[in-house]
Amino acid sequence: MKYTTENITLMRLIEEGIADSYTYEEYRSLVSDLLSEDKSTGHTQTEALTNYSMLNDRRMKRLDKTIKIDEEIKEAVANKSLNVGLLVLSEGWCGDAAQSLPIINKIAALNDGIDLKIVLRDDHDDLMSNFLTNGGKSIPKLIMYDRNTKEVIDTWGPRPSIATQMVNDYKEEHGQLDAKFKQDLQVWYNADKGKNIADDIAQLLK
Repeated sequence: MKYTTENITLMRLIEEGIADSYTYEEYRSLVSDLLSEDKSTGHTQTEALTNYSMLNDRRMKRLDKTIKIDEEIKEAVANKSLNVGLLVLSEGWCGDAAQSLPIINKIAALNDGIDLKIVLRDDHDDLMSNFLTNGGKSIPKLIMYDRNTKEVIDTWGPRPSIATQMVNDYKEEHGQLDAKFKQDLQVWYNADKGKNIADDIAQLLK
């Protein structure tokens, strides 16, 4: 790889993100502890964001207990030689993050060569600005990097592949996402039970 000022700067931002990151368990505790003070993560505090964060805390708690990773994926990930980091930009109020992080955590736990860390988007604007989606700071955004060099290997997010297609199709037909679509997306997440997310992450790790 030819190193440029641009990718050296990005590696430095990733290192800074890792230094200021949380394990999944620490992130879960952070979200829960802030809720006890009627707060959410992030630089903006509103009643709506706190309510979203409370809903997501319950959602993650439920998914931690109920999500099962397909045996084929478990075997493939567990037996693969890996030395990668997964740095996920997130915030407690983000519904898509709450759907994805429990599954990502279960997959990361299958292989000691995967290091999962979560970093708060609002605290790392420069890092987030390198991984925009259609020009926006959409989360969750997963950055997969080489743990030795901090070189970015691939990215994922903010939604699993099927949900992304659903969003694109709806925007094409209706111009923007509305309350009806958000409800339909939640129904899809519940029915899918994390399978599409697990498939996407397993494919990323190949």
